Amino acid sequence: MKFRKVSAVVFAVTAALSMAACSGSSSGTSSGGSDGSSFEFWSFTGIDAKGSAAEYKAKRPDIQIKLTEVGNAQETAQALTTALAGGKVPDLVLIQGDDLPKFVQQPQNFVDLRTMGADKIKGDYLDWVISQPTAKDGSIIGIPTDVGGMAIAYRADLFKKAGLPTDREEVSKLWPTWDAFIETGKKYTAATGKAFVDNAGGSVYSQVVNQGQEKYYDPAGNLVYERSPQVKAAFDLALKAVAAGITAKQSTFTEGWSAAMKKGDFAVIAAPVWMLGSIRDNAPDTKGEWDIATIPGGSGNWGGSFLAIPKGAKNPKAAWDYIAATQSPQGQLDHFSKARSLPATPSVYKDPKLTSAKDEFFSGAPIGTIYTDSLLGLKPFLIGPDSTTIGTEFTNAITNVEQGKGDPAKAWDAAVTNIKNAIGS
Repeated sequence: MKFRKVSAVVFAVTAALSMAACSGSSSGTSSGGSDGSSFEFWSFTGIDAKGSAAEYKAKRPDIQIKLTEVGNAQETAQALTTALAGGKVPDLVLIQGDDLPKFVQQPQNFVDLRTMGADKIKGDYLDWVISQPTAKDGSIIGIPTDVGGMAIAYRADLFKKAGLPTDREEVSKLWPTWDAFIETGKKYTAATGKAFVDNAGGSVYSQVVNQGQEKYYDPAGNLVYERSPQVKAAFDLALKAVAAGITAKQSTFTEGWSAAMKKGDFAVIAAPVWMLGSIRDNAPDTKGEWDIATIPGGSGNWGGSFLAIPKGAKNPKAAWDYIAATQSPQGQLDHFSKARSLPATPSVYKDPKLTSAKDEFFSGAPIGTIYTDSLLGLKPFLIGPDSTTIGTEFTNAITNVEQGKGDPAKAWDAAVTNIKNAIGS
């Protein structure tokens, strides 16, 4: 049922994109043919692709960029799959990390970026990040744009009312572990009568499962989601949070979530670095009331995206020039200064522009160090072609329990059954 719903959205989006391509509409720019002075760029929403394109055009006014924000990350990946099958592709596409593996398995559908110069710059990126777009034959189909260092955003004003510490270092000490995080939540809810955290799926499960050394696949690429200790621990902790009664039951990015955030109906959100922009956009009047503390467990990564050039692109050189300029260490550092997108280029992690970066919306929190510190000692896991589907089904099962629609004692088995039905294994 869910797959059909997503497919319908993708069909509509892809049809709209095809019509736009036929008509030449471009939201203020034109595709300009295959003359090397323009390129068509597909991105997903919520990551300020317009800002990145505008920054580039300011430096390269001779270049025309036809930008289309297709939909969310999964919808964009689905639209790309359809476009690859139909042969009408953009020159450049942004692919979210969890959606990347299925494309890496089909490197013939993309330009091998080594032919454009990727072999000379691959050392600029975290080795575990640049390995993700590298196919078995050695070809590189994408260049990293960012990583998703992890932290916890909390309402310091609401913590004060609950009698909890408000200083970010003291708050971090409240939850060295996820069990301690849940216990803190119970204290907050007992003192205020309000929920502590927005939801268990996004702010507990999705965080814990991204902190281990193995997730849904083992290093050899075998599916292990059903027997992974890390996955089961994450799932159980999320259900523990639900049972503790500390969640607001508001699924991330929904209208209810946004409204509850504005009203202060919960005090905590798990905040990978890319989440900060969503908090600002959804609750602008709460500026200065938020702060940022360390993630329980200390480290982890959730997120990150890649720019790829599909085979058949009309303007691959213009697309590569954009990648080379915007995703260099300096380009990523400059973009962090404007959009808070955490660089995947470790050479800039000690740069004063990053280490001194503070965010006044979040009470002057030193986000440059908080988020890069969360990557230290990280031992990355393999992301496989069905990681997104698997994660979605586990999260759905948790949400069903949270919403009173599922039995916690049967939730794990239900999720595993749904996963097997969805991916066939």
